[in-house]
Amino acid sequence: MKKRIVIIGGVAGGASTAARYRRLNEFAEIVILERGPYVSFANCGLPYYIGKVIQEREKLVLMTPEKFKQFFNIDVRVMNEVTSIDREKKTVKVLNREVGKEYELSYDKLVLAPGAEPIRPPFRGMDGIPIFSLRNIPDTEKIYDFIEKNNPVTATVIGAGYIGLEMVENLSRRGIRVKVIELLDQVLPTLDREMAQFVHNELVLNRVKLILGDGVAGFEKPTGGEGKYKVITQSGRKIETDLVILSIGIRPDTHLAKDCGLELTERGYIIVNEHMQTSDPDIYAVGDAVQVKNYITGKPTIVPLAGPANREGRIAADNLAGRKTTYKGSIGTAVLEVFDKTVAQTGLNEKQLKSLGITNYEKIYVHPQNHASYYPNAQEISMKLIFDTKDGRILGAQAVGGPGTEKRIDVIATVINFKGTVYDLENLELCYAPQFGCARDCVNMAGFVASNVMRGEVKIWHWNEAHRLKEEGATIIDVRGPELHAEGCIPGAINIPIGQLRERLDEIPKNQPVYLHCITGFTSYLAYRILKQHGFDPRNLTGGYKIYQIATLEEDSHIGELKPYFTPGC
Repeated sequence: MKKRIVIIGGVAGGASTAARYRRLNEFAEIVILERGPYVSFANCGLPYYIGKVIQEREKLVLMTPEKFKQFFNIDVRVMNEVTSIDREKKTVKVLNREVGKEYELSYDKLVLAPGAEPIRPPFRGMDGIPIFSLRNIPDTEKIYDFIEKNNPVTATVIGAGYIGLEMVENLSRRGIRVKVIELLDQVLPTLDREMAQFVHNELVLNRVKLILGDGVAGFEKPTGGEGKYKVITQSGRKIETDLVILSIGIRPDTHLAKDCGLELTERGYIIVNEHMQTSDPDIYAVGDAVQVKNYITGKPTIVPLAGPANREGRIAADNLAGRKTTYKGSIGTAVLEVFDKTVAQTGLNEKQLKSLGITNYEKIYVHPQNHASYYPNAQEISMKLIFDTKDGRILGAQAVGGPGTEKRIDVIATVINFKGTVYDLENLELCYAPQFGCARDCVNMAGFVASNVMRGEVKIWHWNEAHRLKEEGATIIDVRGPELHAEGCIPGAINIPIGQLRERLDEIPKNQPVYLHCITGFTSYLAYRILKQHGFDPRNLTGGYKIYQIATLEEDSHIGELKPYFTPGC
């Protein structure tokens, strides 16, 4: 009798489990039960179809039931919803939604890949308001058709995570003026706020209005059927809009797991072991609905990304086939395009470290060019690197910049995977041609700066210490030229250009620390070396005035917009 594997849910987790298992076992019966009309589609491409970057909807469909049958001999049943699981009988009850008929299906092993669903709170006044969420192709079609039929002028995106900002960009591509409402004081909560400020600036430069630190209280329909819909915020603002995209987060779709008694976390995620097995050894789970291990800390975490879901599916399939492979954990490597900027990250951010009570870390900032500056169209990459002060092990990195930003984060993610240190970044040999990078790549530069800190060759200070230092009357020196100093500097800084530094040493106190800055931190590092060898006690501002300026960019509380900044060149 053939072994039967039943998989609930397709897309990244379920489909990858099925395909991998078939490659390992030609003779088992594999059944995928998918409650929707599509078993395998490009979730991450959905916003770009709405923005008409992807012109043909058919390109979003990666695999059809017919192709699964042809290539893999897998029985895919779309529009078949599992309504319950009987663990004792090892059966699932299924509703064929096309014909309205229920049936029972037995399994030898069961795989849960239910994914997650958008959070949709019951805000007051929602009825009759064109409010959309984005999870699948039918959702995409609803938004696309609404735009085609109604030609909206304005849109409001509620929530500024990855999907929210992808929708911001793609609605803007359609000529729609977009406002963003976010309860937190920043977009992209997986970034540290000073790095998110680069994204804020890019959004504002593209005419996106940001309303941060203000949640949604409800909605209003136009009086008498004329005028625009209104979003009412918790602070009392009334924001006129033609449509609303609700993107405030997701929750695991784990009611089946709960109902059949599988072990879940307090937030409802399925608990699995390193083999992707649930508390029932005959049931596996993969994808957005499971809790996994953070590779760096070893602690439980949630990483609802396509890459991890695919790997989890592969691990589950291996174990179903008798191969005792293990899932090592996830580090949360991700990338996002926001207009002309690439936003990428990997590993832990500072907020996570603080919440975990981890204090033995340091951070540095660098702003190198994405390729040789003499080659046309070089763009800056602003990067934050976080590392363990005990051994230099890399804990995380964030970057915002031009083309190639994601490549640098991928390199750092690879080093993290091998438990590498900042010293490893120094020594990496990476591709170089002037149109692709520099002889000393951005990753090398981050390694050089961090390694200098680890070896004690440079003492650093941070942008958020500036106010305290000014209040204490500390000596802060801007080593740029007078023209750049006049355009903006750290408050309280005196200007001693680096070319005059050796002749003006008598103006600098030797009996106290001296805090240096330039625009990016490089020229002030050269000044640091000079002062250090002359017997001074200098500190260098990591990331320079550039990180201070963007981090302290203030929001105009009256209109909810950030004022764009323009930093002079170094």
